[in-house]
Amino acid sequence: MPTALRPYVVAFDVNETIVSLEPVRDRLVAAGEPPGTLELFFARTLQHCFVLATLDQWRPFRDVARAALQQSTALSGDQIAHVLAAFAELPPQPDVEPAFERLHAAGIRIVALTHGPASTATAMLSRTGLDRYVEHVITGETVRSFKPARAPYLYACAVCGVEPARMALVAAHAWDCHGARTAGLSTGWVSRLEGAVSTLYVPADITGDTLADVAEGLLGLPD
Repeated sequence: MPTALRPYVVAFDVNETIVSLEPVRDRLVAAGEPPGTLELFFARTLQHCFVLATLDQWRPFRDVARAALQQSTALSGDQIAHVLAAFAELPPQPDVEPAFERLHAAGIRIVALTHGPASTATAMLSRTGLDRYVEHVITGETVRSFKPARAPYLYACAVCGVEPARMALVAAHAWDCHGARTAGLSTGWVSRLEGAVSTLYVPADITGDTLADVAEGLLGLPD
């Protein structure tokens, strides 16, 4: 892999990187599901996204999530709709704003790169005041593909007008960093979700316990 360079733009994954999914867990538990249903449901959601991307097929993220809930639970249609509505209420992780502030102060542009609808992420950023740091919300829905296929990463670079080598992808998911690095981006992995990285993946250029640690590491990459 080419040497990672100091990015001009940092693209942050959204679900579990910027925002917590705990409100989804709360609604699942309130509906009678075990607490671990969240992990099963979201893993299946991502699995379906990966299969669709591999086969050059596409469905909106909300449809994929609904199918994963139907597969993982015995909830009624109304209950599933109630659980999915929690995606509009997700709170930011506590380490997000310090990372955004550090990058912004250093003159680095920030974008969000999501599987889901841009409107959902945009509303979250506006509700929490984080929109003052974020230049664009970019979704794979525009190119009808899901990360870790190359198309969403390269589309994000095109939107921002930078070469892949000058964009970094930051995520709590090692598979996302692997996909981005394969597409030519530099990468930062925050370890608070997964704790360890598969040896099958290209290691992230920067790793850290918090997003602020990752941001600091990206700023230290060579120009």
